[in-house]
Amino acid sequence: MKAPLAPGLFWRTFLLIMLLLAASSAAWLQSFRLFEREPRAQQLAAQIVSIVDITRSALVYSDPIVRLALLADLADNQGIRIVPLEPSDTVRPFADGPVATRASERVMAALGPRTRLASEVNGVAGIWVSFAIDADEYWVVIERDPLARDIGTRWIGWAVIAAIASLLAAVVITRVVNRPLARLSQAAGELGAGRTPEPLPESGPAEIATVNASFNRMAADLAQADRDRALLLAGVSHDLRTPLTRMRLEVEINELPAEARANMVADLEQMDQIVAQFLDYARSEPSQPKADVDLSALVAEAIEASRLGVDQTAGIERRIEPGVHIDGLAVELKRALANLLINAERYGRDPDSGRLDLSVELRRSDAAAVIEVADRGTGVAEEQFEQLMRPFVRGESARTGVAGAGLGLAIVARVARLHHGRLTLSANAPRGLRATLRLPLSG
Repeated sequence: MKAPLAPGLFWRTFLLIMLLLAASSAAWLQSFRLFEREPRAQQLAAQIVSIVDITRSALVYSDPIVRLALLADLADNQGIRIVPLEPSDTVRPFADGPVATRASERVMAALGPRTRLASEVNGVAGIWVSFAIDADEYWVVIERDPLARDIGTRWIGWAVIAAIASLLAAVVITRVVNRPLARLSQAAGELGAGRTPEPLPESGPAEIATVNASFNRMAADLAQADRDRALLLAGVSHDLRTPLTRMRLEVEINELPAEARANMVADLEQMDQIVAQFLDYARSEPSQPKADVDLSALVAEAIEASRLGVDQTAGIERRIEPGVHIDGLAVELKRALANLLINAERYGRDPDSGRLDLSVELRRSDAAAVIEVADRGTGVAEEQFEQLMRPFVRGESARTGVAGAGLGLAIVARVARLHHGRLTLSANAPRGLRATLRLPLSG
């Protein structure tokens, strides 16, 4: 079972930054609440003490004639009422909480330990504080809760603005941090596909500059090794083909038995094909740009060029969807298709009858052109699928009787990577091998 894809580095970094911002905001808010608690309690206690002292003084020192008017004014304008304290009053303790508890302690310290505070008396909510004038006890009722903070709804707008700014800043920071790694990943993908990537900038942070410089040296060394390999194989092929041509000529002009001559000619042709495969595999990346290729016409031409259609021991089932176009290199694609057909013709025959039953299909699938070449030969074991696409590796059935260099499918895989595609092998029911070449469509 294929493991699920993990989030990319961009999203990991982005989520990490957002988590850090959220944790920092939560820590700041908690710190603010802790440091704000004592000043709020002190302010609340000072307000309550001032109200009680002023009210007591007004009652004690004001003229009895204006006292009722004073009390009415306090109730109307300041939300402060004076109520006699009765032993039968139903009292609910002052609101719990760190600010209210600390304020209660300060109020009792300022007004005396006999002072009582309540959040509700006889079902009426407010801040109730007791005081005494001579032998009489009263309640000062503060209807407007000083603990309540009227901050309105403006904070919502500021919070939204701050959140959007944080998101944009996180995106910018993440892109800046991940850009060198994204370039390195893209360059590594180009190198893995057989192409030489553009040199990476050797600037920026020391770690990134060092990694990019090392990658550039590695890419340059690999490119030089490819050039040396191509030059070496080209020289070898030239040196080999000259004596092969002379040997072919001598075989033709000498009077040899027909069977011996045919066998020697077949061996020489086989050696020439092996040399050609070496050259095809060693060929460097084409310099010409990709162009629009009619893949439908190309597949039909490859089948005709293989001459399997005129082979009395071969039967080909064609299913070619018309009008399939890709951006590619026609010469390389022809070489890949020819290798697929040659591979099927060599190793896909029925072991008993020697007949070749071949199926060639071209179709569109999602955003790709899919070419499938399926035979009904003996096939290969599933564990050999990946090995067969490596250079100089041949299947077990190919090692008995049919010669070759083991480069046919490796060349097809190389052409697929050159076109950002992929070659896969699978079993063909009820038997045989199915080669699937998937190439991205134009546009």
